[in-house]
Amino acid sequence: MKTTLISAVAIVCLFACTTKADEPQTQSSIFQHGVASGDPLNDRVIIWTKITPPDSVSSVEVDWEVATDSAFNGILKYGKYTTVGDRDFTVKIDVKGLNPGTKYHYRFRALGETSTHGQTKTASLYTDQLVFAVVSCSNYEWGYFNAYGRIADRQNIDAVIHLGDYIYEYGVGVYGDTTLGRLNDPPKEIITLDDYRTRYSLYRKDVDLQRVHAAHPFIVIWDDHEIANNSYKTGAQNHQDDEGSYEARKEAARKAYYEWMPIREGQKLYRKFSFGEMADVLMLDERLEGRSKQLDNMNDPEYESEARSMLGEEQFEWLTNNLKSSTAKWKIIGNQVIFSDLNRGLLFPNQPKNMDSWDGYPAEKRAIARQIVENDIKNVVWITGDTHASWVFDTRVAGVSDEPIAVEFGVTSVNSANYDERASIDTVRMAEQLYMKGNPHLKYNNLANHGYVLLSLKSDQAKAEYYFVETVKEPSDLENLSYEAYVKAGVSKVTPK
Repeated sequence: MKTTLISAVAIVCLFACTTKADEPQTQSSIFQHGVASGDPLNDRVIIWTKITPPDSVSSVEVDWEVATDSAFNGILKYGKYTTVGDRDFTVKIDVKGLNPGTKYHYRFRALGETSTHGQTKTASLYTDQLVFAVVSCSNYEWGYFNAYGRIADRQNIDAVIHLGDYIYEYGVGVYGDTTLGRLNDPPKEIITLDDYRTRYSLYRKDVDLQRVHAAHPFIVIWDDHEIANNSYKTGAQNHQDDEGSYEARKEAARKAYYEWMPIREGQKLYRKFSFGEMADVLMLDERLEGRSKQLDNMNDPEYESEARSMLGEEQFEWLTNNLKSSTAKWKIIGNQVIFSDLNRGLLFPNQPKNMDSWDGYPAEKRAIARQIVENDIKNVVWITGDTHASWVFDTRVAGVSDEPIAVEFGVTSVNSANYDERASIDTVRMAEQLYMKGNPHLKYNNLANHGYVLLSLKSDQAKAEYYFVETVKEPSDLENLSYEAYVKAGVSKVTPK
């Protein structure tokens, strides 16, 4: 732990994993990638696994079971599913007819073997508290997924909300620490469907990622690295002409994502999850659905154009209509890039705005903010990934309102490099101070640590707890609670503890 970073913070040691962090949770030859669940609704949830069959097998019949107990004495639902190579032998079951806010256990059987069992939970209709673990940006080569392990150890989490960059597309050594021996597979940049499938397979053999998927349901969205860096609807910064068709690459990435993630197929990736009167969770697709190409700087004559979009017209209408019609206490927006105004001019005088964030799409950003203000929509909480840093904002949007219109909690990376991998800690601390000086509505930022946010919602307040792991360079069970922020219902301002 860097004791100079955080003072007066207790180290919380949770119970250790029983296996090494680079070994799969299950030693089954058939179920090498564990199990997962996701997309929880009030009466249903997705359960997932992956079969690794002998080479000669073209299809596999899989039995699945859902029970009320871990011993599977009370089996409620069961069935059979045949998986084939065209879907990479993944198995995805939409288990229906369940009760709201209820924990269930599930498992799979195939070719004479049984998977590890997973625990999941349906979305609550009536509850006095919701708890979400919020994560973003996990890069296999940058180190160990200790943050996932710490979330797996926690009880009473309603869902893990993953805000994107679940994988990274780079080849070996391009963006990572190869001295740790965690090397990308395939070793090249991933472009084809087989490439993306192989990269997901690598990640899903990590024990902490397997453990967290087996422990809690996931609500996921992609960011850019599930396709290529700084991707948008018709291209990406990290896609070059000699890498073939971007459309083909995008569709390969999309197909692999839907195969390997516990999400419903045949639907848009932007979607809503209702947790009764307590919360609506609105997950946005800010990459492939409607994003215009990023501009180089604010001096571009197209910068203020209303034709430029982050969401696209259909998704914009979906978001604003859902915000206006929601009767839930809290409106949680799962968001990839920072929405709040962020002046970077004291650090980057030649590039005061991040053109890949919402600051690069000012007309649409103001249009969303105006919808919130004009319709007097209260208790809007943006949760944001992407930056590999921690942020807490009273959300202000210039040209719309001088008062905060929402709050925004930006989560750091699980382990992807942040500022202190590239600069001394003194330089990092100076950068944090400059961000705070240039942004009075910014209440907290940390540019050096990795971890997750625990977001707790009650009828009268929301609380964000920033947990940081001690290290990502080796397996570790140590984490610390660095910062707590509270938001009272009806007040779009953050109150630190």
